[in-house]
Amino acid sequence: MKYLSPLVLLVSVAALRADDSPQKVATVEGVTEYRLANGARVLLFPEASRPTVTVNLTVLVGSRHEGYGETGMAHLLEHMVFKGTPTFRDVPKALRDHGANFNGTTNVDRTNYFETMPATDENLDFGIHLEADRLVNSFVKREDLASEMTVVRNEFERGENSPQNVLMERIHSAAYLWHNYGKSTIGNRTDIERVPIENLQAFYKKFYQPDNVVFIVAGKFEEAKALELVQKHLGSIPKPKRKLDDTYTEEPPQDGERVVTLRRVGKVGEVGVAYHIPASAHADHAPLSLLGGLLTQQPNGRLYKALVESKMATNVGAFAGNNHDPALFTASAGVEPDQLDAVRDTLLKTLENLADVPFTADEVDKAKVRSKRNAEMLQSNSQQMGMALSSASALGDWRLLFIQRDRIAAVTADDVNRVAKAYFQKQNRTVGLYIPEVQAVRLAIPAAPALDTVVKDYKGGSVAEAGEVFDPTPENLDARTKVVEVGGIKAGLLPKKNRGETVSLVLTLHYGNEESLNGQTTAAGMLAPLMMAGTKKHDRQALREELDALGIRIGAGGGFGGGGRRGGGGGGRGGAAGQLTFSVEAKRSTLPQAIKLLGEILREPAFPEAEFDSMKRRSLAGAQGTGTDPAALASNRLARALAPYPATDIHYVPTVEESAKRLEAVTLDQVKAIYEKQLGATSGEIGIVGDFDADATIPLIHDILKDWKSDVPIKRIERAAPTDYKVFKDDIVTPDKANAVFLAGMVFQLKETDPDFAALRMGNFMFGEGTLSSRLGNRIRQKEGLSYGVTSSFGASPRDAAASFTVNAITNPENIDKLEKAFVEELTEYLANGPTKAELADAQKAYLEAQKVGRTGDAALAGQITTNLDLGRTFAHSKDLEKKIAALTPDDVKAAFRKYIDLKKLVIVRAGDFKK
Repeated sequence: MKYLSPLVLLVSVAALRADDSPQKVATVEGVTEYRLANGARVLLFPEASRPTVTVNLTVLVGSRHEGYGETGMAHLLEHMVFKGTPTFRDVPKALRDHGANFNGTTNVDRTNYFETMPATDENLDFGIHLEADRLVNSFVKREDLASEMTVVRNEFERGENSPQNVLMERIHSAAYLWHNYGKSTIGNRTDIERVPIENLQAFYKKFYQPDNVVFIVAGKFEEAKALELVQKHLGSIPKPKRKLDDTYTEEPPQDGERVVTLRRVGKVGEVGVAYHIPASAHADHAPLSLLGGLLTQQPNGRLYKALVESKMATNVGAFAGNNHDPALFTASAGVEPDQLDAVRDTLLKTLENLADVPFTADEVDKAKVRSKRNAEMLQSNSQQMGMALSSASALGDWRLLFIQRDRIAAVTADDVNRVAKAYFQKQNRTVGLYIPEVQAVRLAIPAAPALDTVVKDYKGGSVAEAGEVFDPTPENLDARTKVVEVGGIKAGLLPKKNRGETVSLVLTLHYGNEESLNGQTTAAGMLAPLMMAGTKKHDRQALREELDALGIRIGAGGGFGGGGRRGGGGGGRGGAAGQLTFSVEAKRSTLPQAIKLLGEILREPAFPEAEFDSMKRRSLAGAQGTGTDPAALASNRLARALAPYPATDIHYVPTVEESAKRLEAVTLDQVKAIYEKQLGATSGEIGIVGDFDADATIPLIHDILKDWKSDVPIKRIERAAPTDYKVFKDDIVTPDKANAVFLAGMVFQLKETDPDFAALRMGNFMFGEGTLSSRLGNRIRQKEGLSYGVTSSFGASPRDAAASFTVNAITNPENIDKLEKAFVEELTEYLANGPTKAELADAQKAYLEAQKVGRTGDAALAGQITTNLDLGRTFAHSKDLEKKIAALTPDDVKAAFRKYIDLKKLVIVRAGDFKK
């Protein structure tokens, strides 16, 4: 078949007949499916408690559908569909301009594209129009493939840097001789490099059609309006004449243990094992999915006790694959090289002899409680609900999301013990050596049942009560937030009605000073995790069970949640030295118990020695593992360069080797001493947002914090940016690493309150904050295809004269000079001419829209409230900054960048396998 280049599949809008109207198929717990005349499946989940709407296009094509020479094609197309259509020529910019939190992902069974935006009719129409349009009208041009191929290859190379990741790929490859689940979604390097554009276009035309999609809209919207827009944009696409055949390759029963060995540069070993198990639609998947937690949870998981508690391994993991076709149950352990054989033998013995000590009903019931809690939390987050519906659709039918939940609720200990015995058998496993068997033994995996019999007459449970329609503007946030003093703690309380009656809490305590904490930063970093390891009333297991039974989550750090932007994400372990933060998620009915348990963690930690030893060994293994990682080595080198403090200073940045030595030297007594002498409720902030009674909650907070004073004066540790750091360029050679890292950075004296902050913030937003839509992203990723991820970052302290500007990119080591040259040219041009008027106008709109989305999560709001209280601010500060952003001119941005950003002051660090 012949194709034009560029491929343009323009679809005309035809007059709709009455019988072409969407047909309602089923409704389960607030989710309604419609079927369009062209075969498209549409799922609507109205949920108005947050002012956002998520549009999710799920194309039912993944690496399972790829043919010979096509590995990675589904994933490559995911990238190409961001390259534009005749209507939306710059997709990333269009998404950014609507304030969208967006991404695209590919796995073995599906590809999806999603964006979460402020809930407006314009954004709803935009999201539905965009996804319907790029479904069939994406360019898929030869010139775009030339640049994007190298971007995807760079993403492939990034994965190659992790021996643990590569080992799991090898295990899958050995476990599947014929089925495509044995091939990684990222694909084979030569397939990525050599794929003909005609083949990619044919793949796109074949699978990207309305009869092969599940179109999901979730969040705040009018159902009738959304259905009208879906019919207008998606329903107008003609039904294709071609017929898609189901994949039919079936993996035969394994006829003996399979072994694979991987040898690569590194310091920390890994043992992995995989067993074939049924597809997700099979009833056995429910007990198998519970087994992962039963085996690895701390401290009573069977694998955890056998390997981590015994100090044979530093960590363990286990997981039942959730796939359309028969999958794998995988387990792994991190281990020192001299313990590989012993850990392998113990891992296999533990898994294949579980029947010797069967799981009890009590153990299984506690695991089911944790699963139930996660299912309940899901429906209160429309973005995550959309992703869950997408994943379930890829398994064969979206209703499997609820059916799996119900099946798990019905699992018994007998079910768990039965499936462990049935599937964890020697002849069914793939591990790391070849050992011949006397007699071949084959285990037949049950076929996936007919889905119509699985979902027939399924109704699901009751629909949760909807939350209030909440307006997260700075004015309304300030009007709704009640600020009170609770002892030495400032409390910001924002009650509102939520779907599922959820509530989020963030507590930050300040302690110590520069003198009291100098030399104690390693111990301080272990304080919060050790406090979570058990109290005088509850050991870790009892505490976990109590939290699970109540459906409560308590963690060290500033909140539970994540992001959808490419390249985003991060987390903490309770705060830096001098600051301790805990976060809580509960419901209205369980918040009192949650606060009481938080008080127990704060006031009565047990500091168990065994937990300290385990944490220390895990941390040491992590530190040692960074010794050959380009990203870790480059980041450490740059951080040290920009903070040239003596080793005796609290701000000193240790080398990778020094960090390991500090971990080896830290003692439990040091951690206890910080708690006993320095911690207290003398100074701190608490933010609570969600469905709760403010008047009833204040006394509860008072009770857990009263009469808790610190013996050590509390004084914030100040930090001004150094002006005397040495500027240099350094190459770090990391053998056998396919991916290289480029870092550049500088520090300067500026506060967040200074007049130039807004201009620098906006200037960086345009220059490099987005890897898909920015000066750096457009040049280095989109145009030249040199990097999968390239960004710049700017930050400034709200109190100290300390600001930084950094650039981070990954690339093939052979392209490191090209990438650096492109960066220097882009920064030079930006400093010379600044942004254009149109560029700034678009960026201002995108930035301000993104701020609206950022204020919709309760945990994030609770964290922002604590920050505002600490700084003596309100949300009016955010409004003021947004006004300053909106008033900026191109000359303002150019002047600020030229004043502070200087190529001659940039430290550059490159790390990779550079050939000398």
